Amino acid sequence: MASSHLQTVDLHGPAGRLEALLNTGSDDAPFTALVCHPHPPSGGTMHTKAVYHAMKAFSRYGLPVLRFNFRGTGLSEGEYDDARGELDDTRVALDWLDATFHKPILCAGFSFGAYVGLKAACCDPRVQALVGLGLPVSAAGRDYSYSFLSGCHQPKLFISGDTDEFSPRAILEPMVAAAPDPKKIVWIAGSDHFFFGTPNSPASKLDTMRHALEAWLPSTFPELAVS
Repeated sequence: MASSHLQTVDLHGPAGRLEALLNTGSDDAPFTALVCHPHPPSGGTMHTKAVYHAMKAFSRYGLPVLRFNFRGTGLSEGEYDDARGELDDTRVALDWLDATFHKPILCAGFSFGAYVGLKAACCDPRVQALVGLGLPVSAAGRDYSYSFLSGCHQPKLFISGDTDEFSPRAILEPMVAAAPDPKKIVWIAGSDHFFFGTPNSPASKLDTMRHALEAWLPSTFPELAVS
């Protein structure tokens, strides 16, 4: 991992303060990155393991990486708003990265954070790539629609476990196929939704997920290639 320092950041959203952490990265980094966390009422935070591993993947290339807690999570003010207010929170984070670094942004999210992050960043000219980790289709009675992907022409990477209970392969594959190029989907063998493994393959798949993201980044953006 490239040299990075951790800084506490306070974002100011429509519901109040949003608690955030910035891994600073390199001064000459060509991009910055944002990583959004999973469903808050289900325990998702910016410290969720998949979010942390995504941060490590971006940090490997020296990118400044911002993580934040959605409204009502951790020390963030406000209350959970069923993805509506969380879209506004994500836009606040994108605005902060743009105003602070004046560099193109790569936007990633895990589970609920993938849905919110992709929807907020789609068609935003400041965002150069979208990454959906464990993109949910249906979870605990919540259904997610991705019709907005038809307008997303940025490079897109989707990484999911091949036994993801919230994103069946038979549903996710045609949905991704309908999205405009460039795009790629990676299936992690023996992985559930959280990249924790399965009874038949119990070892954690978080490193495998992170390595898939690390491999995609320089193949999509050659300026990130590490000598």
